[in-house]
Amino acid sequence: MVHATAFLLVLSLAVVAPVLSTRKCVLTGRWTNDLGSNMTIMAVNAKGEFLGSYHTAVTVTGNDIKVSPLQGSQHRTNENSQATFGFTVNWSFSDSVTVFTGQCFVDETGKEVLKTMWLLRSHVDSIKDDWTATRVGVNVFTRLRSKKE
Repeated sequence: MVHATAFLLVLSLAVVAPVLSTRKCVLTGRWTNDLGSNMTIMAVNAKGEFLGSYHTAVTVTGNDIKVSPLQGSQHRTNENSQATFGFTVNWSFSDSVTVFTGQCFVDETGKEVLKTMWLLRSHVDSIKDDWTATRVGVNVFTRLRSKKE
């Protein structure tokens, strides 16, 4: 009985593991990051271009946060399962723009994860203040599930 159980376990891993490792990470959909910001990426077209919206949970301005448009591109020349991408958010509530670049992964549990790095450029009034205008950071996004899921 023990040998049969071990054999079935090994057999099931052999069948399931390739499915998990070949699962594609799909950029389209709703995502949330480690700071509580949410974004929605609409359909990616044949050129790899996409549009969407970004609702940040954080700001250094005193302005009311508003949903902001994003546009980007996914690398489409290689149809592998871990796509690279980049997008720009033109903030609707401030004189700032953020560019994100990253990669879409499927982790060992089958969960999709977007690992990103960003540069935020804020408006400054003079070239003397240019050194204060750019911030850099990282965010990890996970897929937002609907309440039905």
